Amino acid sequence: MIPRVLVGDDDEAIRMILQEGLQRDGFEVVTASNVSDALRHIATEHFDVLLSDLHMPLAGDGFTVVSAMRHTHPKALTMVLSGYPALEEAMAAIISQADEIITKPFQIGSLKELIRTRLANPLPVKRVKAESVASILERDTDLTIQNWLELVERDIELTCVPLNSLERTGQLPKLLREVVLRLRLDTGLAAPNSIAARDHGDMRRQQGYSVPMVVEESRILQISIFRTLQRNLCSVDFSQVLLDVVTIADEVDSQLKQALSSFVSQTVIVKPLMRLAG
Repeated sequence: MIPRVLVGDDDEAIRMILQEGLQRDGFEVVTASNVSDALRHIATEHFDVLLSDLHMPLAGDGFTVVSAMRHTHPKALTMVLSGYPALEEAMAAIISQADEIITKPFQIGSLKELIRTRLANPLPVKRVKAESVASILERDTDLTIQNWLELVERDIELTCVPLNSLERTGQLPKLLREVVLRLRLDTGLAAPNSIAARDHGDMRRQQGYSVPMVVEESRILQISIFRTLQRNLCSVDFSQVLLDVVTIADEVDSQLKQALSSFVSQTVIVKPLMRLAG
């Protein structure tokens, strides 16, 4: 059987060198220029080897790809290419279950020999206990909220409304619990009604928020959720992660829609009452 190799690197020259060199040596090679393409190939195809750049283009992108390969194809040889062989990166690669760290620049001949040797004499598979996205978000709810709060407090527009931490987070713990519940129960049905989201919209109107401010808070919530997942790449269950990401985005968007509906409807009710009182 011809070994199949996935090469992930945002540098076109590196991709071409690896593809041509490995193909001449009898390997079948698939290339990816970014994380999304690499994850798509990993989810839909079989591979025996992964060669992933550490930075593609962001620091740590290679760890995302390595972790996905390790969970989806646990017997595949995973190799990280790095131009910055720092100790921290080496440790992170080991934690992320990479089998080898290849320092750039490298000799294609030596790399091919290493791949052949490792395929002929595979090491025991490193087992990692996989956690569902729902379990990770439930366990790290407090960290997610703290990250969200830190990001919000750096936003000049959002902090123009003076609130303490409890007032600022408001319904956020309940909203995150609903995200976790949706991940565990989602069957492709429409997002359920959210009392917490509607209460959140009403609360933000009373606090003096604008519609753009409510939208921005929701955007920051998604960022905070995905940062939590990024911190747990070593243990996340990649068999469902792409569907879970879609579910998270849909649930947060649904919560935003319901919050804005409550925000706007309460505004419409209040204004006629004010005119009658006048």
